Amino acid sequence: MTISRRGLLGASASLATLAAAGTRFAPMARAAEAALSPALIASAKAEGKLNLVALSHNWAFEPLMKTFSSRYGIAIDDSNSEGSSAEEIQAVRTLKHDDRAPDCMDLSPTFAVLGTQKKLLAPYKVATWKDIPADARDPEGHWVGDYFGIVSFAVNRKVVANVPRSWRDLLKPEYRGMVAMDGTPLGSGDALATVMAANLAFGGTMHNVAPGVEFFARLAKAGNLNPVAVTEPMLVSGQAPIVLRWDYLNLTSRDNAAKMAPIEVVVPNDGAPFGAFYAQAISAFAPHPKAARLWQEFLYSDEGQLGFLAQYAHPIRFNAMLAAGAIPAEMLAKLPSPEAYKKTQFATLDQTNAAKKVISDLWTRDVKVG
Repeated sequence: MTISRRGLLGASASLATLAAAGTRFAPMARAAEAALSPALIASAKAEGKLNLVALSHNWAFEPLMKTFSSRYGIAIDDSNSEGSSAEEIQAVRTLKHDDRAPDCMDLSPTFAVLGTQKKLLAPYKVATWKDIPADARDPEGHWVGDYFGIVSFAVNRKVVANVPRSWRDLLKPEYRGMVAMDGTPLGSGDALATVMAANLAFGGTMHNVAPGVEFFARLAKAGNLNPVAVTEPMLVSGQAPIVLRWDYLNLTSRDNAAKMAPIEVVVPNDGAPFGAFYAQAISAFAPHPKAARLWQEFLYSDEGQLGFLAQYAHPIRFNAMLAAGAIPAEMLAKLPSPEAYKKTQFATLDQTNAAKKVISDLWTRDVKVG
């Protein structure tokens, strides 16, 4: 299961803005920097350059790159800024031993696993390794999840009188024709995740997703499932007033629609939140290996992790940071339910592939819309 960075777009936020968001942020950032190895910083500065690939300049990575470059005097070359994970892996393969080769990548789990199998990734464990969930990292550190999203409901309260709070609520007659997602799980990763999320509320497991398909069959039979591939304008206009999507997409839509429609984002209270993540990795052929490791330490520090949360992508260290009081109250106030994220479940690549097969076999047969 992967999430799309192209959906992770919102108003840009500088790390200086984050510092102003909570009184403890600036001291935390300084403490995180002080904890870094002086030898690593010196070696990285001596290399003087960091090659990155496929990091969008329209999202959280832009201020993170600027802060890192300014602080350490390390020039960053970000090539193919809107590229895919497949293109990132290909760049490592084709540019081996070239000064232009990528030092670090941000990969979907599929390609992180592939890169590990092909011996293209170097193992590395950041200082905050213990805070990272075991199911979101390679045991040896060849790849490590850096941010994640979970499936949520976005509800247009101008159209929907009673906001649904659970997957079971969506079956109520009052929501006839209102519930939509991003296409079908046969072709949309977003929709596939939605089925897997609902599955956890109806007795399913990562090894058994049939209950998730059964729920959508019931939703369709009740007339509540709208077959449209939803867009933000459909949510705002009320054409699709209940949208099942990744929370970072729904939260961004909520903010974008603030002057047009009251959108509430809900984490359903039955089952467990279902999440998916992207992962950082260092190339085994990195031309600037020390700068690459310093970049990783920066991204997994409190400061770097809050840079992701500023754009509603949940930092992989979210639970540990929440427990430590390391997330500014202003940022937490923008989330539907910070406590809900503690129970997020991630599927392995094998579980996702198995789920795809089961859903492919059952969806067309059982889910009848219209």
